[in-house]
Amino acid sequence: MAGVTDTKAAREETGKAFAVLAAEISQCRRCPRLVEYRERMAREKRRAYRDWDYWGRPVPGFGDPDARLLIIGLAPAAHGANRTGRMFTGDRSGDFLYRALYETGFASQPESRSREDGLRLTGAYIGAAARCAPPDNRPSRDEMAACRGYLEREIALLKNLTVVVALGRIAFDTYLSVLRDRRGEAIRPAPHFAHAAVFDAGPEWPLLIASYHPSQQNTSTGRLTLAMLTGVFETARAALTGRGGNTSAGTAATAGERRRDV
Repeated sequence: MAGVTDTKAAREETGKAFAVLAAEISQCRRCPRLVEYRERMAREKRRAYRDWDYWGRPVPGFGDPDARLLIIGLAPAAHGANRTGRMFTGDRSGDFLYRALYETGFASQPESRSREDGLRLTGAYIGAAARCAPPDNRPSRDEMAACRGYLEREIALLKNLTVVVALGRIAFDTYLSVLRDRRGEAIRPAPHFAHAAVFDAGPEWPLLIASYHPSQQNTSTGRLTLAMLTGVFETARAALTGRGGNTSAGTAATAGERRRDV
């Protein structure tokens, strides 16, 4: 009984720590260019969302504090998460991502429309390389560096972290930089981004799975299909349950062709 109580207390403390971090992220004003852009987008709005009260602030992570799976995106969309205040919520990227998470048992529903829509993640947590909507979806290196500490703190709070899925090359490189600093050395041989590739940094570190980002550019051109993205999370699910197959560095663990670039 004491063990159950201790576990419950630890979960409550973790939940409080995530809440403190979320509040800190949402108040961040470190990067003037991003502050100006996110707030201007929230004022001007897109015509389709003129009745919305835009979030217009940095977007905290979202998900299960006990997650074993961490999903890392690039940054909030100007009229997506910058509007709704929740990662991958209210845009076409989110439509793709949450459908795949629902199909693989990580999300309670296949759609994500607002912070009040009842969506829950089980065993998964979503963070990002940058927390403010950037102009042209391109945060600068300095802006990425200013934001990296938030991702580092989320990783530290995810005590059960086992698998990381990086959505896109920037998220992939950002996570590798965090991993390098935590390990005290780079992974050798150096991982190269390729869709559905799986990288094992050793038994003490989470398995890393690369995926194309579910951007509208990638999904509308067929570079990334729903089946491809679902396959990535099937690989993650299999790894979490000990059925991951071959996870040696640089091997692709899903059926389907390994593809390079973003």
